[in-house]
Amino acid sequence: MSKIKVVITGANGLLGQYLIRDMAKAGFEVFATSRGAGRLPDYEDVDYTYASIDIRDKEAVQQYLLTVKPAIIIHAAAMAQPDACELNKDECRDINITATENITGVAEKLGAHLIYVSTDFVFSGDNGPYREDDTPAPVNYYGESKLASEKIIQSSKTSWAIVRTVLVYGNILSGTRSNVVTWVKDNLEKGNHIKVVNDQVRTPTYVEDLSRGIVLIAQQNAKGIFNISGKEVFTPYEMAVQVADYFGLDKSLMEKVTADTFTQPARRPLKTGFIIDKAEKELGYKPVSFKEGIQKMFG
Repeated sequence: MSKIKVVITGANGLLGQYLIRDMAKAGFEVFATSRGAGRLPDYEDVDYTYASIDIRDKEAVQQYLLTVKPAIIIHAAAMAQPDACELNKDECRDINITATENITGVAEKLGAHLIYVSTDFVFSGDNGPYREDDTPAPVNYYGESKLASEKIIQSSKTSWAIVRTVLVYGNILSGTRSNVVTWVKDNLEKGNHIKVVNDQVRTPTYVEDLSRGIVLIAQQNAKGIFNISGKEVFTPYEMAVQVADYFGLDKSLMEKVTADTFTQPARRPLKTGFIIDKAEKELGYKPVSFKEGIQKMFG
């Protein structure tokens, strides 16, 4: 019996690298795409086909997807740095909105199930943690661009699922990438003083949990919006304390500050995070604790 074909965009990224591995191990035929050369690890017992595609190029997207004919498209590629999006709105629009239009258009032609990776930044942060049916109200251009993409997908004529996630951390399998855990660990190990925000709230998400959540959606052909994140609600300072405690590092190097301490081009929502009851009940999704995530990274 032939395997179900899945195309993954953003394959070189942190999430993309795990999705390739996990979708292949779940029995799917995986086609991975990103811009430029593949930066993917040499997986053992994982078969996938890589292609360099600029998803802003409508013709290239059409040609590729109509040739592969996937049953599922996981659209994980994005310009995801809020400050960069705020300062380069045209580029952000092209990568986050125009590319989503390109992919959605072909998904409709193929009748493919489109799984879109979105963000907690579609919300204002006034009254999180949020449920799937709460009203989005982004406070920066990155959030606006992701919400615009959500609306494109929701109004499409193909089946879809939107995966919203929060503050993803974990080890990238190939290449280098910093996240909240490695940033705290590296700085404290060097004896650097760090300022950590204590008036923002998030539900940090271990990358392998996010990948598994998306696999569950693909396997079950689940439709609609799903919050896929960690379960515990933390401020960044509380996360930093857990990291310092885990490694036995000096917490006196950490200064508790408010978000107003930093001058950033993009405003951040203060209190987001997700309630994940729907994903737990409908998908069987079970995330690890933040401490378990740290253990998995460095165990």
